[in-house]
Amino acid sequence: MKTYSFDSLILVLTLVLVAPILGSCSHSQAKFFSADHPHFQYTGRIDFSNPEFPRFWAPGVYIQARFEGDSCLIELNDEVLSGSNHNYVSLQVDNQPVRRIKLTGKNNVIKIDAMGEGLHHLVISKSTESGIGYLEFVGLHCEKLIEPEALPERKIEFYGNSITCGTGSDVSEIPCGEGEWHDQHNAYMSYGPVTARMLDTQWMLSSVSGIGLMHSCCDMDIVMPDVYDKLNMRDNKYQWDFSRYQPDVVTVALGQNDGIQDSTAFCSRYVEFVQTLRMHYPDAEIVLLTSPMGNEELTAVLKNYLTSVRNSLHDQGDSNVHTFFFSRSYNNGCDDHPDLTQHTEIAQELSVYLRDLMKW
Repeated sequence: MKTYSFDSLILVLTLVLVAPILGSCSHSQAKFFSADHPHFQYTGRIDFSNPEFPRFWAPGVYIQARFEGDSCLIELNDEVLSGSNHNYVSLQVDNQPVRRIKLTGKNNVIKIDAMGEGLHHLVISKSTESGIGYLEFVGLHCEKLIEPEALPERKIEFYGNSITCGTGSDVSEIPCGEGEWHDQHNAYMSYGPVTARMLDTQWMLSSVSGIGLMHSCCDMDIVMPDVYDKLNMRDNKYQWDFSRYQPDVVTVALGQNDGIQDSTAFCSRYVEFVQTLRMHYPDAEIVLLTSPMGNEELTAVLKNYLTSVRNSLHDQGDSNVHTFFFSRSYNNGCDDHPDLTQHTEIAQELSVYLRDLMKW
């Protein structure tokens, strides 16, 4: 089994510095493959209006490639929102440990050295959410880009809030309460993508920190029904084309930021939202989840709300709506969010349920 030295990952602040690095890549045999090359696989809410610089805001968007050689260079542009926000990306080569890296400039080159020549599978994923700004994939430098294997046919989409985004989960480098608020984000290792990988499915995260169904926290002026159909869900911008990703399963984890609301108003709003989703996903199984970080009082209320919503939709003829209640609360991360270990535990709970529901 090949091993990889991620300690050799290099972040380059400007493209002026790319040339000397290229000279050392794969014995000077590296070629540049631009982002519009057909061998790249893209999954998630991505703006392809400029195919040479596909742009994406959402957490968990991922790009896959297979390359030959002993190393490669990844080029990414970071919006650097507000002049200071830098996105994190998660990188995985073959089945080696995932490395999460903070970008450092508008133009970034990340060098990955593999120990020995061969065919390698690369995953690049945005681990920070829409409110930290967009990323643009520029391309890959390697000896050879290989036609990819087919993506899994199964697809899941996860609607939710900060928990679904992976907020506050990763304290491997910066402890809670230190650095910027997004320094502990890790969408790639949040429960949605982990669940999807357990079930061998594609995934898409449609989530925003702080968002609710009818009430969002933190003075936000949007709720999920306002932005569910956008590429940039945080700023409510740019229409998403639902035909590009038709999931087999849609999970909805909302209510943590709503808190305890008038039951009639909340349930009515929830029914309307599920009916809206159904118009876009006529064949999907829709699963309504309790909040993985909800306290005892909120969880009890949400169970009642979701049961009522499910029953109402069944009465209206939609039997493909389900509920799943997590067995406990997960609060070991920052600001009582789940940490990385708990995201895996959440995924284990959810994947068992979905495997049974879908007969996967």
